[in-house]
Amino acid sequence: MATWQLVLCGLVMLLGLVGVVVPGLPGPVIVWAAVLWWSLTEKTGPAWALLVGATALLLLDQAVKWLLPARRMRGAGITRRTFLLAGIAGIVGFFVIPVIGAPVGFVAGIYGAERHRLGGHGDAWLSTRTVMRAIGISVLVELFACLLVAGGWLAAVVLH
Repeated sequence: MATWQLVLCGLVMLLGLVGVVVPGLPGPVIVWAAVLWWSLTEKTGPAWALLVGATALLLLDQAVKWLLPARRMRGAGITRRTFLLAGIAGIVGFFVIPVIGAPVGFVAGIYGAERHRLGGHGDAWLSTRTVMRAIGISVLVELFACLLVAGGWLAAVVLH
């Protein structure tokens, strides 16, 4: 693989890492696609091993990403209706305040639904914080998995 291709592959991987923390960009898919591109170009044993390992790790990450927050939120009594209303509020927020309005609307939707369900500010705020912590944990798990894949790729490139 030529140097310019390695740099471009690294930039795609960096975009994937940014995509983990920016809503709307499929970070793990972009990181995996960069590894796939590199593996298909290199066609060596370590390249294929990295692709297999990255695929397994990112699939495991997707399962863990969805299981961890769900358990925590079920324990707090947060309903699916809350997430439906938060999703709608996030979409509305995206159009009211372009781009940054989506997370603001999502959080406001969770708070509003929980305030209606629980009847008070204190309990609604605690529920909102529980949801945001659970989502934050899932983002950290996803970021860690993508960083492992990117680190593996970088090690394979440097050692090659």
